[in-house]
Amino acid sequence: MFSSQKYRSQARQNYLYEQGRTRPGQVVTWTRNSNHTSRRAWDIAVAPPRNLYDISTLSKVGVIAKKLGITRGGYWPVGQYDAPHFEIPTTWKMPAGYKFEGQVIVPSSSAIKVQLIVEDTQKQKEDDTMKFTSTTAKAAVRDYIQQAVDKKVIDKSWLEKFDNGTMTSGDFEGLKIIIAQRSV
Repeated sequence: MFSSQKYRSQARQNYLYEQGRTRPGQVVTWTRNSNHTSRRAWDIAVAPPRNLYDISTLSKVGVIAKKLGITRGGYWPVGQYDAPHFEIPTTWKMPAGYKFEGQVIVPSSSAIKVQLIVEDTQKQKEDDTMKFTSTTAKAAVRDYIQQAVDKKVIDKSWLEKFDNGTMTSGDFEGLKIIIAQRSV
């Protein structure tokens, strides 16, 4: 999904309203007084392979929006019905108990996907960091990482991560693959 319309100037809103009325083309809006002009409305579209305004997808988003107190134009009466349109009133606040988990980047082009960026502020789980019962094994792993750093196969930050005790088993498994691929 992507955002197809966000902010519109009043001039742009007027231009769209005239389409199909005093200018050629299909009618695309029912009002000159849109919340797009006050930055409180946006339209979304669905990326291929689905249809641009796939009703099934828009309806699912509408259900979520309703829970958040966001109005969907797909619930409006005939003559005002606007399936991909969503808006908030000036008094809208995030619902109590709802925790936004990151930053959403909504592009205005279908060529770029919506991104959810979640900053991991929690410390890694204690049981996921590498633990050694043998100092020999720990020294061998450190040696392995040090040799890869010395050969400039990997960045020294990996060795620092190991020395700080923040390297996970998953990190090390991935690191072994990187080292093997770059050493060929």
